[in-house]
Amino acid sequence: MNWKKLLITVFRLAIGWHFLYEGISKLAMGNWTAAGYLTNSTGPFSGFFQWMGSSGALMNIVDPANIAGLILIGLGLFVGLALRVSSISGIVLLMLYYFAYPPFGGSLMGPVEGNLYIVNKNLIEALALIVLLFIKEKGYGVYALKLFSSKKKAVDEPEESTEPDNSRREALKNLATIPALGVLGWGAFRESQTFGTDTLSGATIQIGGADISELKGELPKGKIGEHEISRLVLGGNLIGGWAHSRDLIYVPSLFRAYNTEKKIFETLMLAEKAGVNTINIGFPTNALMAKYKKMTGSKIKVISQVAPDMKDNDYFININKAIDYGVDIIQVQGNWCDWLVRDKRIDVIEKMIGRIRSQGYTAGLASHTVDSLIACEEQGIIPDYYMKTMHHDKYWSAHPIENRVPFEVDGKNYLDHNKFHNNIFCLFPDRTAEFVQRAKVPVMGFKVLAAGALKPEDGFNWAFKNGADFICVGMFDFQVVNDVNTAIDILENLQGRTRKWYG
Repeated sequence: MNWKKLLITVFRLAIGWHFLYEGISKLAMGNWTAAGYLTNSTGPFSGFFQWMGSSGALMNIVDPANIAGLILIGLGLFVGLALRVSSISGIVLLMLYYFAYPPFGGSLMGPVEGNLYIVNKNLIEALALIVLLFIKEKGYGVYALKLFSSKKKAVDEPEESTEPDNSRREALKNLATIPALGVLGWGAFRESQTFGTDTLSGATIQIGGADISELKGELPKGKIGEHEISRLVLGGNLIGGWAHSRDLIYVPSLFRAYNTEKKIFETLMLAEKAGVNTINIGFPTNALMAKYKKMTGSKIKVISQVAPDMKDNDYFININKAIDYGVDIIQVQGNWCDWLVRDKRIDVIEKMIGRIRSQGYTAGLASHTVDSLIACEEQGIIPDYYMKTMHHDKYWSAHPIENRVPFEVDGKNYLDHNKFHNNIFCLFPDRTAEFVQRAKVPVMGFKVLAAGALKPEDGFNWAFKNGADFICVGMFDFQVVNDVNTAIDILENLQGRTRKWYG
Protein backbone atom coordinates (compact mmCIF):
# COMPACT_ATOMS: atom_id res chain seq x y z
CA MET A 1 0.00 0.00 0.00
CA ASN A 2 1.38 3.39 -1.01
CA TRP A 3 0.35 5.38 2.08
CA LYS A 4 1.66 8.67 0.75
CA LYS A 5 -0.51 8.35 -2.34
CA LEU A 6 -3.53 7.31 -0.27
CA LEU A 7 -3.20 10.28 2.11
CA ILE A 8 -2.90 12.73 -0.79
CA THR A 9 -5.99 11.15 -2.33
CA VAL A 10 -7.98 11.65 0.87
CA PHE A 11 -6.63 15.20 1.12
CA ARG A 12 -7.74 15.95 -2.44
CA LEU A 13 -11.15 14.28 -2.02
CA ALA A 14 -11.93 16.32 1.11
CA ILE A 15 -11.33 19.60 -0.72
CA GLY A 16 -13.19 18.39 -3.80
CA TRP A 17 -16.23 17.34 -1.78
CA HIS A 18 -16.32 20.71 -0.05
CA PHE A 19 -16.48 22.53 -3.39
CA LEU A 20 -18.97 20.07 -4.86
CA TYR A 21 -21.34 20.18 -1.90
CA GLU A 22 -21.24 23.98 -1.86
CA GLY A 23 -22.24 24.08 -5.52
CA ILE A 24 -24.95 21.42 -5.32
CA SER A 25 -26.53 22.98 -2.21
CA LYS A 26 -26.80 26.32 -3.98
CA LEU A 27 -28.22 24.70 -7.10
CA ALA A 28 -30.79 22.79 -5.03
CA MET A 29 -32.11 26.03 -3.52
CA GLY A 30 -33.36 27.14 -6.91
CA ASN A 31 -33.45 30.86 -6.02
CA TRP A 32 -30.00 31.19 -4.51
CA THR A 33 -28.09 34.40 -5.20
CA ALA A 34 -24.80 35.84 -4.00
CA ALA A 35 -26.19 39.39 -4.25
CA GLY A 36 -26.56 39.84 -0.47
CA TYR A 37 -23.10 38.41 0.10
CA LEU A 38 -21.53 40.79 -2.43
CA THR A 39 -23.45 43.97 -1.59
CA ASN A 40 -22.40 43.70 2.06
CA SER A 41 -18.74 43.10 1.20
CA THR A 42 -16.09 44.86 3.25
CA GLY A 43 -12.42 45.62 2.85
CA PRO A 44 -10.31 47.35 0.18
CA PHE A 45 -12.13 45.73 -2.77
CA SER A 46 -15.65 46.14 -1.40
CA GLY A 47 -16.54 48.68 -4.09
CA PHE A 48 -15.95 46.12 -6.83
CA PHE A 49 -17.93 43.38 -5.11
CA GLN A 50 -20.77 45.74 -4.18
CA TRP A 51 -20.94 46.96 -7.77
CA MET A 52 -21.39 43.38 -8.95
CA GLY A 53 -23.96 42.57 -6.28
CA SER A 54 -26.06 45.63 -7.04
CA SER A 55 -26.37 44.82 -10.76
CA GLY A 56 -29.19 42.43 -11.61
CA ALA A 57 -27.74 41.83 -15.09
CA LEU A 58 -24.32 40.92 -13.69
CA MET A 59 -25.82 38.66 -11.03
CA ASN A 60 -27.63 36.73 -13.78
CA ILE A 61 -24.14 35.80 -14.96
CA VAL A 62 -22.27 35.64 -11.66
CA ASP A 63 -24.70 33.32 -9.84
CA PRO A 64 -24.78 30.52 -12.46
CA ALA A 65 -21.02 30.88 -13.02
CA ASN A 66 -20.38 30.58 -9.27
CA ILE A 67 -22.54 27.46 -8.98
CA ALA A 68 -21.07 25.84 -12.11
CA GLY A 69 -17.54 26.67 -11.00
CA LEU A 70 -18.00 25.09 -7.59
CA ILE A 71 -19.52 21.93 -9.07
CA LEU A 72 -16.92 21.50 -11.83
CA ILE A 73 -13.97 22.25 -9.56
CA GLY A 74 -15.36 19.85 -6.98
CA LEU A 75 -15.89 17.06 -9.50
CA GLY A 76 -12.45 17.57 -11.01
CA LEU A 77 -10.69 17.40 -7.65
CA PHE A 78 -12.78 14.52 -6.37
CA VAL A 79 -12.49 12.10 -9.30
CA GLY A 80 -9.05 13.33 -10.34
CA LEU A 81 -9.80 14.94 -13.69
CA ALA A 82 -8.23 18.15 -15.02
CA LEU A 83 -6.43 18.48 -11.70
CA ARG A 84 -4.28 21.45 -12.55
CA VAL A 85 -7.13 23.40 -14.08
CA SER A 86 -9.36 22.48 -11.13
CA SER A 87 -6.69 23.50 -8.60
CA ILE A 88 -5.97 26.85 -10.23
CA SER A 89 -9.69 27.61 -10.63
CA GLY A 90 -10.30 26.68 -7.01
CA ILE A 91 -7.51 28.96 -5.81
CA VAL A 92 -8.92 31.91 -7.79
CA LEU A 93 -12.46 31.34 -6.49
CA LEU A 94 -11.33 30.98 -2.88
CA MET A 95 -9.28 34.15 -3.03
CA LEU A 96 -12.32 36.03 -4.38
CA TYR A 97 -14.23 34.80 -1.31
CA TYR A 98 -11.29 35.77 0.89
CA PHE A 99 -11.07 39.36 -0.37
CA ALA A 100 -14.85 39.85 -0.26
CA TYR A 101 -14.60 39.67 3.54
CA PRO A 102 -10.87 39.96 4.37
CA PRO A 103 -10.11 39.10 8.00
CA PHE A 104 -7.85 42.04 8.69
CA GLY A 105 -8.12 45.62 9.83
CA GLY A 106 -10.12 44.70 12.92
CA SER A 107 -12.84 42.25 13.80
CA LEU A 108 -14.23 40.37 10.84
CA MET A 109 -17.65 41.29 9.57
CA GLY A 110 -18.62 38.79 6.93
CA PRO A 111 -20.34 35.44 6.82
CA VAL A 112 -17.28 33.48 7.86
CA GLU A 113 -16.47 31.50 10.95
CA GLY A 114 -14.64 32.62 14.06
CA ASN A 115 -12.75 35.71 15.19
CA LEU A 116 -9.82 35.52 12.81
CA TYR A 117 -6.92 37.68 11.73
CA ILE A 118 -5.34 37.25 8.26
CA VAL A 119 -5.82 33.46 8.17
CA ASN A 120 -9.28 31.97 7.66
CA LYS A 121 -10.59 28.77 6.10
CA ASN A 122 -10.65 30.25 2.59
CA LEU A 123 -6.97 31.12 2.76
CA ILE A 124 -6.07 27.73 4.28
CA GLU A 125 -7.97 25.84 1.56
CA ALA A 126 -6.37 27.98 -1.16
CA LEU A 127 -2.91 27.20 0.27
CA ALA A 128 -3.82 23.51 0.31
CA LEU A 129 -4.67 23.69 -3.39
CA ILE A 130 -1.38 25.45 -4.08
CA VAL A 131 0.42 22.55 -2.39
CA LEU A 132 -1.60 20.06 -4.45
CA LEU A 133 -0.81 22.03 -7.61
CA PHE A 134 2.97 21.88 -7.16
CA ILE A 135 3.64 18.47 -5.61
CA LYS A 136 4.40 15.63 -8.06
CA GLU A 137 2.17 13.06 -6.43
CA LYS A 138 -1.55 13.66 -7.08
CA GLY A 139 -3.01 10.56 -5.46
CA TYR A 140 -5.39 8.11 -7.09
CA GLY A 141 -7.71 9.43 -9.77
CA VAL A 142 -9.04 9.16 -13.30
CA TYR A 143 -6.08 11.19 -14.61
CA ALA A 144 -3.81 8.15 -14.07
CA LEU A 145 -5.80 6.03 -16.52
CA LYS A 146 -4.58 8.28 -19.34
CA LEU A 147 -8.02 8.18 -20.96
CA PHE A 148 -7.21 11.36 -22.83
CA SER A 149 -3.59 10.62 -23.72
CA SER A 150 -2.03 12.20 -26.78
CA LYS A 151 1.40 12.97 -28.07
CA LYS A 152 1.41 16.11 -25.94
CA LYS A 153 1.04 15.71 -22.21
CA ALA A 154 -2.42 16.68 -21.06
CA VAL A 155 -2.72 19.94 -19.14
CA ASP A 156 -4.00 18.17 -16.07
CA GLU A 157 -1.56 15.26 -16.17
CA PRO A 158 0.88 15.26 -13.23
CA GLU A 159 4.48 14.29 -13.36
CA GLU A 160 5.22 10.60 -13.60
CA SER A 161 4.54 8.77 -10.38
CA THR A 162 7.23 6.54 -8.97
CA GLU A 163 4.72 3.69 -8.98
CA PRO A 164 3.37 2.19 -12.26
CA ASP A 165 -0.32 2.85 -12.86
CA ASN A 166 -0.98 0.49 -15.76
CA SER A 167 -1.92 -2.61 -13.82
CA ARG A 168 -5.51 -3.71 -13.33
CA ARG A 169 -5.17 -3.26 -9.57
CA GLU A 170 -3.92 0.27 -9.98
CA ALA A 171 -6.72 0.99 -12.44
CA LEU A 172 -9.30 -0.11 -9.85
CA LYS A 173 -7.67 2.07 -7.21
CA ASN A 174 -7.79 5.06 -9.51
CA LEU A 175 -11.47 4.40 -10.24
CA ALA A 176 -12.31 4.03 -6.53
CA THR A 177 -12.97 7.76 -6.23
CA ILE A 178 -16.12 7.38 -8.34
CA PRO A 179 -17.98 4.98 -5.98
CA ALA A 180 -16.71 7.10 -3.07
CA LEU A 181 -18.43 10.06 -4.71
CA GLY A 182 -21.59 7.98 -5.02
CA VAL A 183 -21.55 7.08 -1.32
CA LEU A 184 -21.08 10.69 -0.20
CA GLY A 185 -23.65 11.90 -2.70
CA TRP A 186 -26.25 9.40 -1.46
CA GLY A 187 -25.57 10.39 2.14
CA ALA A 188 -25.96 14.08 1.31
CA PHE A 189 -29.20 13.37 -0.57
CA ARG A 190 -30.70 11.51 2.40
CA GLU A 191 -29.59 14.29 4.73
CA SER A 192 -31.29 16.90 2.56
CA GLN A 193 -34.50 14.87 2.50
CA THR A 194 -34.56 14.87 6.31
CA PHE A 195 -33.26 18.34 7.13
CA GLY A 196 -33.57 20.31 3.89
CA THR A 197 -30.85 21.93 1.83
CA ASP A 198 -27.86 23.23 3.75
CA THR A 199 -28.00 26.93 2.90
CA LEU A 200 -25.46 28.06 5.47
CA SER A 201 -22.32 26.88 3.70
CA GLY A 202 -19.60 29.30 2.70
CA ALA A 203 -20.83 32.20 0.60
CA THR A 204 -24.40 30.97 0.82
CA ILE A 205 -25.23 32.87 4.00
CA GLN A 206 -27.84 35.52 3.32
CA ILE A 207 -29.01 38.26 5.64
CA GLY A 208 -32.47 38.17 7.01
CA GLY A 209 -36.09 37.75 6.09
CA ALA A 210 -36.97 39.92 3.09
CA ASP A 211 -34.06 40.34 0.72
CA ILE A 212 -32.77 43.78 -0.22
CA SER A 213 -34.08 43.15 -3.74
CA GLU A 214 -37.62 43.27 -2.29
CA LEU A 215 -37.24 46.89 -1.19
CA LYS A 216 -40.27 48.86 -2.38
CA GLY A 217 -38.61 52.19 -2.94
CA GLU A 218 -36.63 54.99 -1.35
CA LEU A 219 -37.16 55.71 2.32
CA PRO A 220 -38.20 59.38 2.77
CA LYS A 221 -35.89 61.73 4.68
CA GLY A 222 -36.26 64.87 6.77
CA LYS A 223 -33.93 67.25 8.58
CA ILE A 224 -32.93 67.70 12.19
CA GLY A 225 -30.72 70.74 12.40
CA GLU A 226 -28.39 70.49 9.41
CA HIS A 227 -28.63 66.72 9.27
CA GLU A 228 -30.74 64.96 6.65
CA ILE A 229 -31.90 61.72 8.20
CA SER A 230 -34.23 58.92 7.22
CA ARG A 231 -37.78 59.03 8.60
CA LEU A 232 -37.10 55.55 9.99
CA VAL A 233 -34.12 55.54 12.37
CA LEU A 234 -32.42 52.40 13.64
CA GLY A 235 -32.75 52.00 17.42
CA GLY A 236 -29.85 50.83 19.54
CA ASN A 237 -31.61 48.75 22.19
CA LEU A 238 -31.68 45.45 20.34
CA ILE A 239 -28.00 45.55 19.45
CA GLY A 240 -27.19 46.81 22.94
CA GLY A 241 -29.15 44.02 24.64
CA TRP A 242 -31.81 46.18 26.33
CA ALA A 243 -34.90 44.14 25.59
CA HIS A 244 -37.71 45.61 27.77
CA SER A 245 -39.11 42.09 27.81
CA ARG A 246 -41.54 42.34 30.70
CA ASP A 247 -40.93 39.27 32.89
CA LEU A 248 -39.11 37.17 30.27
CA ILE A 249 -35.75 37.37 31.99
CA TYR A 250 -33.83 35.31 29.41
CA VAL A 251 -34.57 37.63 26.48
CA PRO A 252 -31.80 40.23 27.04
CA SER A 253 -29.21 37.44 27.12
CA LEU A 254 -30.74 35.93 23.99
CA PHE A 255 -30.50 39.29 22.20
CA ARG A 256 -26.85 39.68 23.15
CA ALA A 257 -26.06 36.11 22.09
CA TYR A 258 -27.63 36.66 18.65
CA ASN A 259 -26.19 40.11 18.08
CA THR A 260 -22.51 39.34 18.00
CA GLU A 261 -20.27 42.08 16.69
CA LYS A 262 -20.30 40.42 13.29
CA LYS A 263 -24.11 40.26 13.25
CA ILE A 264 -24.41 43.88 14.39
CA PHE A 265 -22.17 44.99 11.53
CA GLU A 266 -24.21 42.91 9.07
CA THR A 267 -27.39 44.55 10.38
CA LEU A 268 -25.92 48.03 10.06
CA MET A 269 -24.73 47.39 6.52
CA LEU A 270 -28.11 46.04 5.50
CA ALA A 271 -29.93 48.96 7.13
CA GLU A 272 -27.78 51.45 5.23
CA LYS A 273 -28.38 49.58 2.00
CA ALA A 274 -32.12 49.79 2.67
CA GLY A 275 -31.97 53.56 3.14
CA VAL A 276 -31.77 53.86 6.94
CA ASN A 277 -28.98 56.40 7.34
CA THR A 278 -29.18 57.13 11.09
CA ILE A 279 -28.95 55.18 14.34
CA ASN A 280 -29.86 56.32 17.86
CA ILE A 281 -27.73 54.56 20.46
CA GLY A 282 -27.21 54.27 24.17
CA PHE A 283 -23.88 55.70 25.25
CA PRO A 284 -22.14 52.30 25.78
CA THR A 285 -22.55 51.51 22.06
CA ASN A 286 -20.45 54.49 20.96
CA ALA A 287 -17.18 52.56 20.85
CA LEU A 288 -18.70 49.87 18.65
CA MET A 289 -20.18 52.43 16.25
CA ALA A 290 -16.86 54.26 16.01
CA LYS A 291 -15.18 50.97 15.16
CA TYR A 292 -17.82 50.13 12.56
CA LYS A 293 -17.47 53.49 10.81
CA LYS A 294 -13.69 53.31 10.82
CA MET A 295 -13.60 49.79 9.41
CA THR A 296 -16.25 50.21 6.73
CA GLY A 297 -16.03 53.87 5.83
CA SER A 298 -19.74 54.12 6.66
CA LYS A 299 -21.41 57.54 6.64
CA ILE A 300 -24.26 56.48 8.94
CA LYS A 301 -25.23 59.31 11.29
CA VAL A 302 -24.93 58.48 14.97
CA ILE A 303 -27.21 60.04 17.56
CA SER A 304 -25.67 59.45 20.98
CA GLN A 305 -27.66 59.53 24.20
CA VAL A 306 -25.76 61.10 27.10
CA ALA A 307 -26.22 61.23 30.86
CA PRO A 308 -24.69 63.50 33.53
CA ASP A 309 -22.37 62.32 36.26
CA MET A 310 -24.33 63.51 39.28
CA LYS A 311 -21.96 61.99 41.79
CA ASP A 312 -19.06 64.24 40.78
CA ASN A 313 -21.28 67.04 39.42
CA ASP A 314 -19.71 66.58 36.01
CA TYR A 315 -22.69 67.14 33.75
CA PHE A 316 -20.66 67.26 30.55
CA ILE A 317 -18.37 64.24 30.81
CA ASN A 318 -20.35 62.04 28.45
CA ILE A 319 -21.05 64.91 26.07
CA ASN A 320 -17.30 65.38 25.68
CA LYS A 321 -16.72 61.65 25.25
CA ALA A 322 -19.47 61.41 22.62
CA ILE A 323 -17.79 64.20 20.66
CA ASP A 324 -14.48 62.35 20.90
CA TYR A 325 -16.19 59.26 19.46
CA GLY A 326 -17.19 61.32 16.43
CA VAL A 327 -20.98 61.27 16.83
CA ASP A 328 -23.22 63.52 14.75
CA ILE A 329 -26.07 64.46 17.10
CA ILE A 330 -26.26 64.42 20.91
CA GLN A 331 -29.37 64.10 23.05
CA VAL A 332 -30.05 64.01 26.78
CA GLN A 333 -31.05 60.43 27.59
CA GLY A 334 -34.77 59.85 28.21
CA ASN A 335 -34.66 58.25 31.62
CA TRP A 336 -32.24 60.92 32.87
CA CYS A 337 -34.52 63.70 31.66
CA ASP A 338 -37.35 62.06 33.64
CA TRP A 339 -35.25 61.63 36.77
CA LEU A 340 -33.86 65.17 36.70
CA VAL A 341 -37.33 66.68 36.32
CA ARG A 342 -38.71 64.40 39.01
CA ASP A 343 -35.90 65.37 41.37
CA LYS A 344 -36.28 69.08 40.56
CA ARG A 345 -32.91 69.38 38.80
CA ILE A 346 -34.12 70.86 35.54
CA ASP A 347 -31.12 73.18 35.72
CA VAL A 348 -28.89 70.23 34.80
CA ILE A 349 -30.91 69.61 31.63
CA GLU A 350 -30.60 73.27 30.67
CA LYS A 351 -26.84 73.20 31.21
CA MET A 352 -26.44 70.01 29.17
CA ILE A 353 -28.48 71.37 26.26
CA GLY A 354 -26.41 74.55 26.38
CA ARG A 355 -23.16 72.60 26.40
CA ILE A 356 -24.16 70.48 23.41
CA ARG A 357 -25.07 73.56 21.40
CA SER A 358 -21.95 75.46 22.45
CA GLN A 359 -19.88 72.67 20.89
CA GLY A 360 -21.70 73.12 17.59
CA TYR A 361 -23.91 70.04 17.86
CA THR A 362 -27.65 69.55 17.39
CA ALA A 363 -29.18 69.03 20.85
CA GLY A 364 -32.01 66.59 21.50
CA LEU A 365 -34.10 65.97 24.59
CA ALA A 366 -35.73 62.61 25.21
CA SER A 367 -38.20 61.36 27.79
CA HIS A 368 -40.61 58.55 28.62
CA THR A 369 -42.98 60.71 30.64
CA VAL A 370 -44.56 63.63 28.82
CA ASP A 371 -44.62 65.59 32.10
CA SER A 372 -40.83 65.96 31.77
CA LEU A 373 -41.02 67.70 28.42
CA ILE A 374 -43.93 69.88 29.56
CA ALA A 375 -41.93 70.98 32.62
CA CYS A 376 -38.91 71.82 30.48
CA GLU A 377 -41.12 73.71 28.01
CA GLU A 378 -42.54 75.78 30.87
CA GLN A 379 -39.00 76.73 31.89
CA GLY A 380 -38.17 77.80 28.34
CA ILE A 381 -35.94 74.80 27.64
CA ILE A 382 -36.66 73.96 23.99
CA PRO A 383 -34.24 71.52 22.31
CA ASP A 384 -33.51 71.26 18.60
CA TYR A 385 -35.74 68.19 18.56
CA TYR A 386 -37.72 66.06 20.98
CA MET A 387 -37.48 62.31 21.29
CA LYS A 388 -40.57 60.93 22.97
CA THR A 389 -42.01 57.46 23.51
CA MET A 390 -45.03 57.27 21.23
CA HIS A 391 -47.36 54.29 21.23
CA HIS A 392 -50.99 53.65 22.07
CA ASP A 393 -52.02 51.39 24.96
CA LYS A 394 -54.43 49.00 23.24
CA TYR A 395 -52.52 45.83 23.98
CA TRP A 396 -52.88 43.14 26.63
CA SER A 397 -49.95 43.81 28.95
CA ALA A 398 -50.61 47.54 29.36
CA HIS A 399 -51.82 48.16 32.92
CA PRO A 400 -54.92 50.36 33.45
CA ILE A 401 -54.41 54.06 32.80
CA GLU A 402 -55.89 54.99 36.16
CA ASN A 403 -53.03 53.11 37.84
CA ARG A 404 -50.25 54.78 35.88
CA VAL A 405 -47.96 57.20 37.65
CA PRO A 406 -45.70 59.79 35.98
CA PHE A 407 -42.00 58.85 35.99
CA GLU A 408 -42.69 55.16 36.73
CA VAL A 409 -40.95 53.97 33.53
CA ASP A 410 -37.50 52.68 34.51
CA GLY A 411 -38.76 52.52 38.08
CA LYS A 412 -39.90 49.66 40.28
CA ASN A 413 -41.39 46.57 38.65
CA TYR A 414 -44.48 45.34 40.49
CA LEU A 415 -45.80 41.79 40.57
CA ASP A 416 -49.36 43.14 40.48
CA HIS A 417 -50.51 43.00 36.86
CA ASN A 418 -52.42 46.25 37.40
CA LYS A 419 -49.18 48.14 38.00
CA PHE A 420 -46.00 48.87 36.06
CA HIS A 421 -43.73 45.96 35.17
CA ASN A 422 -41.55 47.09 32.26
CA ASN A 423 -44.67 46.86 30.12
CA ILE A 424 -45.54 50.36 28.90
CA PHE A 425 -43.36 53.26 27.86
CA CYS A 426 -45.78 55.96 26.70
CA LEU A 427 -47.86 56.17 29.87
CA PHE A 428 -50.36 58.74 28.63
CA PRO A 429 -50.75 58.46 24.83
CA ASP A 430 -53.41 61.18 24.51
CA ARG A 431 -51.38 63.74 26.46
CA THR A 432 -48.31 62.83 24.44
CA ALA A 433 -50.19 63.37 21.18
CA GLU A 434 -51.40 66.76 22.44
CA PHE A 435 -47.87 67.83 23.36
CA VAL A 436 -46.43 66.68 20.05
CA GLN A 437 -49.21 68.47 18.18
CA ARG A 438 -48.12 71.86 19.53
CA ALA A 439 -44.36 71.24 19.38
CA LYS A 440 -42.55 73.63 17.03
CA VAL A 441 -39.44 71.48 16.56
CA PRO A 442 -39.04 68.02 14.99
CA VAL A 443 -40.23 65.05 17.08
CA MET A 444 -38.73 61.58 16.93
CA GLY A 445 -41.03 58.90 18.32
CA PHE A 446 -39.44 55.90 19.96
CA LYS A 447 -40.73 52.69 21.52
CA VAL A 448 -43.40 53.00 18.83
CA LEU A 449 -44.01 49.24 19.01
CA ALA A 450 -44.20 49.23 22.81
CA ALA A 451 -41.15 46.95 22.89
CA GLY A 452 -42.73 44.32 20.67
CA ALA A 453 -46.36 44.52 21.83
CA LEU A 454 -47.57 46.16 18.61
CA LYS A 455 -47.19 45.17 14.98
CA PRO A 456 -45.12 47.55 12.84
CA GLU A 457 -48.10 48.46 10.64
CA ASP A 458 -50.03 49.54 13.74
CA GLY A 459 -47.24 51.22 15.69
CA PHE A 460 -45.69 53.10 12.76
CA ASN A 461 -49.06 54.42 11.63
CA TRP A 462 -50.08 55.62 15.14
CA ALA A 463 -46.81 57.49 15.67
CA PHE A 464 -46.76 59.23 12.28
CA LYS A 465 -50.47 60.01 12.41
CA ASN A 466 -50.10 61.62 15.83
CA GLY A 467 -47.30 63.93 14.79
CA ALA A 468 -43.97 62.09 14.83
CA ASP A 469 -41.63 63.38 12.14
CA PHE A 470 -39.27 60.44 12.59
CA ILE A 471 -39.57 57.08 14.32
CA CYS A 472 -36.78 55.16 16.00
CA VAL A 473 -37.18 51.38 15.87
CA GLY A 474 -34.97 48.56 17.11
CA MET A 475 -34.56 46.01 14.32
CA PHE A 476 -32.93 42.64 13.90
CA ASP A 477 -31.32 42.03 10.51
CA PHE A 478 -34.23 39.88 9.32
CA GLN A 479 -36.68 42.71 10.09
CA VAL A 480 -34.91 45.59 8.37
CA VAL A 481 -36.28 45.35 4.82
CA ASN A 482 -39.81 44.57 5.99
CA ASP A 483 -39.77 47.53 8.40
CA VAL A 484 -38.46 49.88 5.73
CA ASN A 485 -41.17 48.70 3.34
CA THR A 486 -43.79 49.21 6.05
CA ALA A 487 -42.56 52.75 6.72
CA ILE A 488 -42.61 53.55 3.00
CA ASP A 489 -46.17 52.24 2.63
CA ILE A 490 -47.46 54.15 5.65
CA LEU A 491 -45.80 57.43 4.70
CA GLU A 492 -47.18 57.19 1.17
CA ASN A 493 -50.72 56.45 2.37
CA LEU A 494 -50.88 58.27 5.72
CA GLN A 495 -54.31 59.63 6.65
CA GLY A 496 -55.51 61.70 9.60
CA ARG A 497 -52.30 63.59 10.40
CA THR A 498 -53.01 67.23 11.22
CA ARG A 499 -49.59 68.39 12.44
CA LYS A 500 -47.35 69.80 9.74
CA TRP A 501 -44.08 68.04 9.06
CA TYR A 502 -41.10 69.54 10.84
CA GLY A 503 -37.68 68.89 9.43
